[in-house]
Amino acid sequence: MKKNIVFFEAVGGSDKGADGHRKDTMPMVNALKAKGWDAEVVQLTDEALRDSAKREEIYKKVRESADGYVSRVNPGNLKEEKLYFDVLRKLCADGLVGMPHPDAMIGYGAKDALTKLADTPLVPSDTYAYYDPAEAKRIGVTFSDKHDFKKTFPKTLAKGERVLKQNRGSTGEGIWRVRLESSSDYNKVESLPLDTKIICTEAKDNHTEERKLGEFMDFCEHYLVGDNGMLVDMTFLPRIKEGEIRILMLYKTPVYVVHKKPAEGGDAFSATLFSGAKYRYDEPKDWQTLVDWFLGQLPQIKSKLGNYDLPLIWTADFILDTDEKGADRYILGEINCSCVGFTSPEEFMAKIAVMVGDNIVEIVSEKKA
Repeated sequence: MKKNIVFFEAVGGSDKGADGHRKDTMPMVNALKAKGWDAEVVQLTDEALRDSAKREEIYKKVRESADGYVSRVNPGNLKEEKLYFDVLRKLCADGLVGMPHPDAMIGYGAKDALTKLADTPLVPSDTYAYYDPAEAKRIGVTFSDKHDFKKTFPKTLAKGERVLKQNRGSTGEGIWRVRLESSSDYNKVESLPLDTKIICTEAKDNHTEERKLGEFMDFCEHYLVGDNGMLVDMTFLPRIKEGEIRILMLYKTPVYVVHKKPAEGGDAFSATLFSGAKYRYDEPKDWQTLVDWFLGQLPQIKSKLGNYDLPLIWTADFILDTDEKGADRYILGEINCSCVGFTSPEEFMAKIAVMVGDNIVEIVSEKKA
């Protein structure tokens, strides 16, 4: 073993500090060096990735010098993400330990991960993913009526309040809570007419709009266009008002739990800081029932999302629900793994960086043994 790890970053972006790096990158590099390993940061640009000679030079340098890589590139910071992922796939094929493998990033991070888990206790069975037919073909999904937004969404909304989530975007952009004007109008028809009046609230800032169903669906079609275009349709869980619960994971180990309580008033449901949600950071033991249950689901999650290794740093978000017996249950709302940061709260960062270093050494040593 070379005992060297490469951290990939993108040049520029709002996630960088004064030194040009993500605030959580150098603490991880230093944690590895403190353990007697080497670590270096390779910063990427779209221009270098487009240039086949430079791209090959980056690939060969990392292949020859490192045992593995850690991807710290935020979605959107590289327009040439496909070319970046091609480099990562080649490195993994050559025996480097990918943290994570690019296809794990896609499998865990895409919103349709929820539909792949819809036959488990984690996700309600009436959870759907909508695609443009061309995009469905590109990613290997057999397109059917259940993937047709215009055909299926009027039927799901007819039964109850829903949440639509676009695959791209962040901080709540393109996540819509959609309801009828009156709750008494549910379950009256199999499929709602296009002139049905609906109330739509976007998680980005909790602003509410009154629209007609057909016009709103026309607007949402832009979420389906292009690579990775997708909409996920889930039942709305009113207990989101009690807060969303995020578990920060380092590989198989829970580090802390964030309780994210949406702002009060109206149809507010967003759990993002930008929308006024209040965050509280708890120890995993404060949520022992949820944490133990979730850890028990990891083998099933891994097998249904491509059987790749679990990501190095990832999160799982849960919302409280009530089962048919009146007991609490937790519903998985989202997984994030592309470039999860751990700069908040700041007092946790040094401790987590050391834990990340320990995990990297353990993972790579086991894979290279």
